[in-house]
Amino acid sequence: MSLTFQKAQLSDLDLLVQTRLTVLRAANKLPSDTPLPQVEEQSRIYYADALADDSHTAYLVFDSDRWIGAGGISYFRVMPTVDNPTGQKGYYMNLYVAPEYRRQGICTKLLDLLTADAHARGVTFLTLEATTMGRPVYERYGFRAMEHEMVLQEDI
Repeated sequence: MSLTFQKAQLSDLDLLVQTRLTVLRAANKLPSDTPLPQVEEQSRIYYADALADDSHTAYLVFDSDRWIGAGGISYFRVMPTVDNPTGQKGYYMNLYVAPEYRRQGICTKLLDLLTADAHARGVTFLTLEATTMGRPVYERYGFRAMEHEMVLQEDI
């Protein structure tokens, strides 16, 4: 096994979009060929904009030339709070490792790279959403459940 962790660039746009679709299908337990045209289109726009304005950092993981994983972090700002006096937030997303490569420390290495990127920017308030399978990895890394966050999701 010869692993490479590569910081994604705009030239990786197609692979980033395909990675996003792979992650969403896996997280939502959808067949691997489920079409997600709107998500695909919007993910392409998101990555193009966010990589250009440096509000997103992504890493791709390869075993030789085979893509086997990815992870990203989105940066944004909210009003300052007592827990987050700068209002700067980092939101990890798209963390994925191919099933046959799991339990080998790859996700932890991705978290290390993304966390270092956040800290280099002065961002220390870091969150993510965890699947049942991913939760133990994140808890070992030091994440804890949040008590006060809620979501209002409406169909438009």
